[in-house]
Parts: sequence; structure tokens; C-alpha cells
Amino acid sequence: MTSRINQPTLSRRAALAAAGTLGALGITVSAAGAGKAAPGAKAPKPTLAFRPDGKFKVVQFNDTQDDEQTDRRTIELMDRTLDAEKPDFVVINGDVINGGCDTELDVKQALNHVVKPMESRKIPWAVTFGNHDEDSAQRTGMTEAKMLQFLQSYAYNVNADSVPGLTGTSNSQLLVQSSRSKDPAFGLWLIDTGRYAPDAINGQNFEGYPDWDWVRMDQVTWYRNQSIATEQKYGTKIPSLMWGHIALHEHRNMWFASIDSRTDADHARAVAKHSIVGERNEDECPGPFNSGLFNAFLERGDVRGYFVGHDHVNTYVGDYYGVQLGYGPGTGFGAYGLDGAERNRSVGPASSNWTRTTPASTRTPGSSSRRTSAST
Repeated sequence: MTSRINQPTLSRRAALAAAGTLGALGITVSAAGAGKAAPGAKAPKPTLAFRPDGKFKVVQFNDTQDDEQTDRRTIELMDRTLDAEKPDFVVINGDVINGGCDTELDVKQALNHVVKPMESRKIPWAVTFGNHDEDSAQRTGMTEAKMLQFLQSYAYNVNADSVPGLTGTSNSQLLVQSSRSKDPAFGLWLIDTGRYAPDAINGQNFEGYPDWDWVRMDQVTWYRNQSIATEQKYGTKIPSLMWGHIALHEHRNMWFASIDSRTDADHARAVAKHSIVGERNEDECPGPFNSGLFNAFLERGDVRGYFVGHDHVNTYVGDYYGVQLGYGPGTGFGAYGLDGAERNRSVGPASSNWTRTTPASTRTPGSSSRRTSAST
């Protein structure tokens, strides 16, 4: 895959392309839930563990982003990816649905479509929430909290409960058992990057600034405290990956190896410095403030990669001071893609293989968008 910088800039405000009637799914689900648990109950959570050969594979889907008439091609892509990759865990990294649903049942049907590929294969899975998941909440009443309750009723969902008083929905730390014991050998973090910036702070609006949300300081503190507590409990730092929907400011800094300058020469230098592969087909869209989350990664030294979506046609990954920063592309065929004849070229999943080489260490994975696989 080649790296490209001079691509047409696509607007984040671009309208979503409507799925054609013949290409849409319309499977009806029960309003009470679709998992194996009783209505409203949480299903027992499956155990995440390395395989007997010491390997663990994760597949990431981003921005499936459709309503209850889900584009069939999205589900077919997910089905084929899961059959080919046979992952141990799947994350749908935000914008699971869009604002096109009109009723509670519509939302549940839309969610059901995109989680059934994992449920039918008995693959543990989880979601992060993105900026669009609550777009229909005023009509449907389905807030992220209610969506989480519905999703947790599925047999193979592993989303954690929301922490009272903590910003965001279902910020989660998931531990993966070693193939040789029940001790954790790896960690999977999910963080809610929010939706949109508030209208104003201290009487000042965000005109001229990005108006997306950002990881709040209490979430950074939560990650840091959880990381410290886990190290104290098990006597070692647990190497981990984290997923969140919206990119960090460091994604853009890495692409140009600069904060202020954004030239082809800057990017050429960045490719060599940060081992960047993949494409940048639109501007990164972080929130107006740098959250400090990356700084916490550097301090703690356990998160080896942070992977995002949100910007559907970016498919790059690089090594930014020891932490892999990467994009998974949009998976949904009903959401925006590239321009013209190349519209669906960037649609796809991302995957990473991990291998336990020693009880306490593992190398950083190679990972990029579309379908990239690397073992350690």
C-alpha cells in the first residue's frame, strides 16, 4: 500500500449516501432483545484468551453507520472477513448506526444487523460509541446507555458497564488470558471519544475550531488509575491496545512529523521516521483540545497502539514514539467514501495478530487499515 498526501479533501459534513432498496437488509428483531439472555438481562461474558498456539487475532470494523435498512454489502464484507480471518475478538469502533432510525425497534434492528455476524460465529465482540450513534435519540429514545443495555444482552458481547460519574459510555478494560494460565497476558481498552464539542465554554464558542468531542481528563485519569492498579495486582505492566472512534492530534502530527508544517517534504520525512504505511485521503478530525491521552500512554508504557475510525477514507498507521497510531477505514457501504469511481476502494476492516512470545513481553504489532495482518 502506498502513502498518498495530495488527495482531494472530503468534508466531514458530506451527506451519507443512501443504500439502495435492493441492497438493503430488513431483518426484524424483537423489541425486547436479540441475545440468548432473558429480556433486559446481561448475558454471561465469554472469556478472552490466547489460543493454545499462543496467538490472538483482533478484527476492527469502523463506521458501519447505517439505519435499519442496512446495506447488504456491509454485512457481506463482515461475513467474508470473519470467515477469512477467524478472529478471537472483534471491535466495531464507533458510528455503529447513523441518524436514520425513527423508532426504538429501528435502532435495535440496525444494531442487530451488524452484530449478528459475530454472534452467529460465537466470536466475542464489543463496540465503542461514535459521534453519530445518538443522532436519532430524540426520535427513538435510544440513548447510548439504552443501546449498551441492548447490546449487553447478546451472548458474545463483552462491553463493560459504564462507570458512574465517568464521562462516556462503556469505557472498558478487557484482559486476555495467557494460553498457559489464567493470568492476563494482554489488554484491550475501549474509550468513548464522545460526540460533539459543547456550544461554548466560558462564553467562547468554537467557530474556526474543530467541533468534535475529545477524551476528557477524567477518562485519562481512569485509564491511568486502571493501568496502575492492574500492574500492582499482577506484578507487571500488561501490554495492550486501545480503540476509540475519534483520532488524536498526534495522528496528524505523526503524518507530517511536524505540528506547524504540512508539506510533501514533511510527510516524506515522517514516512522514514515513523514507518508510516497507508493513505491519508482527508484531514484528520480530532476535537479542539489535545486530551493528553497520548501523554498518558508514554508515561504508563503499556498501551502499544491506539486505533481509530471517524475519518472513513484514512487508512494509515505508523510508529509514533513507540505507540502505533492507526486508522481503520469505514466498513459501511452506506456511508461516505472516496470520490467518483473509487468510492468503495477504501472500504474494509483492519486486523492484527498477536503472539505471546514470553510470559511478560510481546512485540508491537504491524497494523493498518483495510486488511493488514502482522504477527509478533
